Amino acid sequence: MTNKKTTKLIMAALFAALTGVCSWIAIPLPFTQVPIVLATMVTTLAGGLLGPKYGTFSMIVYVLLGAIGAPVFHNFSGGLGVIVGPTGGYIVGYITSAFICGILLNIICSKKLTRWGIAISGVAGLASCYAIGTAWFMISSGTGLIASLIMCVIPFLIGDVLKTIAAVLLIKKLRPIIYLP
Repeated sequence: MTNKKTTKLIMAALFAALTGVCSWIAIPLPFTQVPIVLATMVTTLAGGLLGPKYGTFSMIVYVLLGAIGAPVFHNFSGGLGVIVGPTGGYIVGYITSAFICGILLNIICSKKLTRWGIAISGVAGLASCYAIGTAWFMISSGTGLIASLIMCVIPFLIGDVLKTIAAVLLIKKLRPIIYLP
C-alpha cells in the first residue's frame, strides 16, 4: 500500500516538473501577454494519467513552486508577481483543468476507456482553464470580454486542439500502464 502511494507521489512530482519544462517551451505572440505553451497539454495528461486527486496535486505543486520563485513559468519566470499578473489565471487554471479532466474521465470512461471520453474530459478541463485565465486577464488588465477572447482564447484554439489530440493518444496508450486507482 505504501509503495503504491509513494509511486503516486513520485508521478505527481514528475508531472509538476514536466509542466515546468513544457512551460519553458513558450512562443510569445505580439498582440498578447499570454504565450503559447505546451503546459496545457500536461494538465490533460496529469488528470488523465494520474486521476483527479494526484493530477490536481501535481498542478498544485507546480503552482506553489512557481509562487515561491522557482523559475517554472514561461520564459523561466517565477514568483507571485507572475501569478497576480495577466497570465496568472491560466496558471492557476491548470489546477482545475487537471481535476476536471481526471474526474470526468473517471465518470465518462468508467466502463471502457474511449478516445471520445478522453477528448471530452480534456476539452472540459481546458475550458475551465480558459474561463479562469480569461476572467483573471480581464480583471488584471482591465480588458473587456471580446478583446480578451480575441487576445487570449481564439489564437490558441487550433494549437490546443492539436495538443488535445496528442494528449488523447498518449492517455489511451499510457493509462492502462500508468494509472493507479
